[in-house]
Amino acid sequence: MTVIHAIETIISDPEIRNGQPVIAGTSVRVKDIAASHIYRGLSAEELAANFMLDMGQVHAALAYYYQHKVELDEQMRADAKKAETMIERLAEQGKLLRLE
Repeated sequence: MTVIHAIETIISDPEIRNGQPVIAGTSVRVKDIAASHIYRGLSAEELAANFMLDMGQVHAALAYYYQHKVELDEQMRADAKKAETMIERLAEQGKLLRLE
């Protein structure tokens, strides 16, 4: 008989980060871990240190990301577009300070 062992490290709760997938016992979003790994090139060890997580939590978050990659990538693209729009608005209002 096959037994499937659930790893209950990633949760979604409407009361935490609007129901986005987070690491249980924290408010760290899976997509924050994934983005830091993919776009900043952080290793699992660096992710654990930067987010104050253990290696099991980091690997669970990365596994969840890769199992839900299409959906989470779309969310990250939407977040980036929203950030760009906010930056443009601030620049138009003269409220954006740029260091050059």
